[in-house]
Amino acid sequence: MVIYSFYIFDRHSECIYTKKWSQRPTSASTKSLRPQSGSSFTSGDGAASGRKALSKEDDAKLIFGTVFSLRNMVNRIGGDDNTFLSYRTGEYKLHYYETPTRMKFVMLTDTKTNNLRIVLHQIWANLFVEFVVKNPLSPVEHPGGVGVANELFEMGLDSFIKSVFPS
Repeated sequence: MVIYSFYIFDRHSECIYTKKWSQRPTSASTKSLRPQSGSSFTSGDGAASGRKALSKEDDAKLIFGTVFSLRNMVNRIGGDDNTFLSYRTGEYKLHYYETPTRMKFVMLTDTKTNNLRIVLHQIWANLFVEFVVKNPLSPVEHPGGVGVANELFEMGLDSFIKSVFPS
């Protein structure tokens, strides 16, 4: 299993944390959007398609917009009892977890990865709450997209991911 990236969005839909682990594979035969190095999305055949790489902020907005749209579609079609958990394309799988306080945790992995709802819950409960929420120096709100800047959270997240997904 390969993890590509991880995002945290606050209740105001601001991306407050982004982490990239590895690059998604690219194939010249497909033209769907794929993240490349440097926190951006480009088309599979690079400059030949004429698409520009998106900035880190646009990358996060694209992920949030996808999650927001799919979550709303699931709620409208299936009712309030149904929950959006993940979706899969030919290139990656997006996993989603929303906390009771409307914090959104999103992880992009390879397509063979099973549902990571429990893993995302553990990241929230054991790492985010312990190192960010309970930290008196950490802001309660993240106005203007001020992100999570906590070394303990970063180190804990890296070691947790390495323990769950050994190489």
